[in-house]
Amino acid sequence: MTLLDTLNLTYPIVQAPMAGATTPELAATVSNFGGLGSLGSGMTAPNVLTSQIDTIKSLTDRPFMVNLMVLSEQESTTFDTATPAWLSEYYQDNNIEFTLPQRPAQSFAEQLQVLYDNPVPVASFTFGIISAEQVQRLQSFGTRVIGTANHPLEAKAWADIGADAVCVQGVEAGGHRGGWLPQSETDPLGLLTLIGQTRACTDIPLVAAGGIMTGQDIKAVQAAGAELAQMGTAFLTTDQCGINDTYKQALLDASHSRRSSETRLTRLFSGKLARGLLNDYLRDFAQFESADELPPYPQLNAMSKSMRAHASKNMDAEHQSLWAGQGVTLVKQESTFELLERLVKAL
Repeated sequence: MTLLDTLNLTYPIVQAPMAGATTPELAATVSNFGGLGSLGSGMTAPNVLTSQIDTIKSLTDRPFMVNLMVLSEQESTTFDTATPAWLSEYYQDNNIEFTLPQRPAQSFAEQLQVLYDNPVPVASFTFGIISAEQVQRLQSFGTRVIGTANHPLEAKAWADIGADAVCVQGVEAGGHRGGWLPQSETDPLGLLTLIGQTRACTDIPLVAAGGIMTGQDIKAVQAAGAELAQMGTAFLTTDQCGINDTYKQALLDASHSRRSSETRLTRLFSGKLARGLLNDYLRDFAQFESADELPPYPQLNAMSKSMRAHASKNMDAEHQSLWAGQGVTLVKQESTFELLERLVKAL
């Protein structure tokens, strides 16, 4: 049985779960079309997550996916590094009020409990791996489980604990890298290489992510050995996406050569490698990029939040995290439905 059949999809299209960018309306639109809509919920409070799941269920009776970020209780509750001096100076120089939240991230255990209490058709996980018991418990509620991998060893680890599929995320992908093993950072693999190497070590069904922007791209990753294609950047400039107008315009400007379309893998926003459009923040503080200089994720993410919020409020694209993949030059200003129609025409 193919993943298309298992997940009851009409088209091999997964809308990527981008935390802060995905909305229940976006997920439902994609699911109603016949793809797999998803909600990036790693930064969502449990009560809000419950409400968003209920909203999606009211908007579609088709399968959809909820994605969580795997963090330990220690990681989500502890600040054990100081805010970097250069970031504190930035706040002072720009008169930005800065206070650290009580904790750097939401409780993963509490978020996972939501998926036990209010089951969803598909749950995916990033930044780490859950236990075989947790996989089985989700599956007992009828939930399909999809892991995220940047390296074949991570994909194999998900296969070994009984996941239904793995999303292999190539280095081209926008936003945060989903892997957790050191190997996935030291020699990041391009998507086609990653698919090939993963196919050689496990036969778990694969969802491909990274730089996929067109129907032709979907066919290419299927030919390489993936069953479904997960697309994020392509959806960012569509009407149902939840990003702010300044961010959206920066992506469109990159597609029309009104700003550089150069993307960077950086830790400067969150402490974890993520790909986004090059902007002043990344240029100005590039010297602090090396891992030993920076607080880890999610601590730096919490520390830089005030800057990003201030930039968003003041329509300043130069100090926001403009997450985007290497296919950013192909984004279009269109409705989510128009994008989906355009993709399936080429399939």
